[in-house]
Amino acid sequence: MVQFLKNNLPYLLFFVTIITTLLAGSIQEGGDPFHHASDISKGLPFSLTLMSILFVHEMGHYLTSKKYGVQTSLPYFIPGPWFPYGIGTFGAFIRIRSPILSKSALLDIGASGPFAGFIVAVIAIAIGIPASDIVLIKEETVQLQLGDPLIFSWMVWLMGKVPAEGSDLILNSVAFAGWIGLFITSLNLLPIGQLDGGHIAYALLGKRQKIVSIGMTLVLFILGTQGWNGWYLWAVMSILLGIGHPSTLDENIPLDLQHRLRGIASMILFVITFMPVPIRNV
Repeated sequence: MVQFLKNNLPYLLFFVTIITTLLAGSIQEGGDPFHHASDISKGLPFSLTLMSILFVHEMGHYLTSKKYGVQTSLPYFIPGPWFPYGIGTFGAFIRIRSPILSKSALLDIGASGPFAGFIVAVIAIAIGIPASDIVLIKEETVQLQLGDPLIFSWMVWLMGKVPAEGSDLILNSVAFAGWIGLFITSLNLLPIGQLDGGHIAYALLGKRQKIVSIGMTLVLFILGTQGWNGWYLWAVMSILLGIGHPSTLDENIPLDLQHRLRGIASMILFVITFMPVPIRNV
């Protein structure tokens, strides 16, 4: 049994996470799946969208790792709570099982996931925003307000969904999953330790990445005082997991222009998806 679980753990976690995101999506839509089994179907738009974003993100890493001959696991999905304000998952990750020897491989593996997931998130937002409603704030009972990353604000403006003063845009399930996808993208692109952004920063800066990593960790502590306590958790996790990064064999060889541009594009992606206060009480 133990061996079976070990061999099939990625698949089991994937299945469980589908269930927990279905429950979360159903509850967001006003369903009661524990008393009315058919209400589970209300969670399909949210679950399928969010799981697609996570899956494509991790497969971006997985396939790029295979391209460079880096051994890696299948994605591990992490189930999460579905009760009030839960989204049913804590995300997903892959395990790198062999060293990444070159900076170009490090940058490409680090950047492939965020860019792949970002594309799916943008598509989800483009589909979901037109179907989302603008309501008067006084009529809304939701106790949380979502932050607006630059790319999200631009898309809302382009689609003519900017709410007037005294109103707010209430995202439907698909758009909300897309927003979560942007948030996940920005978190992964934090230039800390061995996060995707840490890989990219090390490929661009070498050992100087550690200075950036320390600085970003301090920024997270500061942001934690500005409205979202979750930054404290991320800062502490960064310290516990390590803010440094393993070296590569070509550490002293400059990146080619193509990879430097790819690194700059990754930094731009971080800027347009990052939210200093992603969630606030209202």
